[in-house]
Amino acid sequence: MTPGETHKISRSGGLRAAVLGANDGIVSTASLLTGVAAANSSTHSILLAGVAGLVAGAMSMATGEYVSVSSQSDTERAAIAEEQAELENDYLAETHELAAIYVHRGLSKELAHEVASALMQHDALDAHTRDELGISDTSSARPLQAALFSAGSFTVGALIPLIVALTTSGIASIVIAALLALVLLGTVAAITGGAPVMRSIIRVSFWSSLAMGLSGITGALFGHYAG
Repeated sequence: MTPGETHKISRSGGLRAAVLGANDGIVSTASLLTGVAAANSSTHSILLAGVAGLVAGAMSMATGEYVSVSSQSDTERAAIAEEQAELENDYLAETHELAAIYVHRGLSKELAHEVASALMQHDALDAHTRDELGISDTSSARPLQAALFSAGSFTVGALIPLIVALTTSGIASIVIAALLALVLLGTVAAITGGAPVMRSIIRVSFWSSLAMGLSGITGALFGHYAG
């Protein structure tokens, strides 16, 4: 890829996180609202459950992402430190190791050693971090950024069914609004990522409908027995 050139795959990481967060926000909040509404709860109880679900879900997403990405960051730092020690202990062996990677990728032995030597002279640790460990500036873990991004995207998604519930407590309105938002989200994600649009729509519609349907049935059953 030449400087300035972009591919759709380069947006896949951020796109996946945004879609996952917003999708989770819509589905989990709409399912929660559907379940509570199906239990013949008051409008106040439905809205209270929705707000609590939004806050709890956003914090859960943020916490989960922060812990997960922090663990990844710790692993990356440990691997880089280990690589730095190996470079200090046996520079020549590390040069051969780097060259072997390039041979495996298709270069001749002579060219691979020439490239490895040049890169080692320029920045040995960077070359091994990128080509041996697979860690780059664009892929390295950023815990706080991931946590904020996940919480934000979840909140945006959760607000959609919650706003609908503010105007009506009807289950059908909440489900329809959630499905329309999910279809739009799936379409945008598919177009941006270069994936088949219809497949994305069918996938998100099916599983989201299942989640909201099961939540509604559960709420209705518990509401019936509790009443």
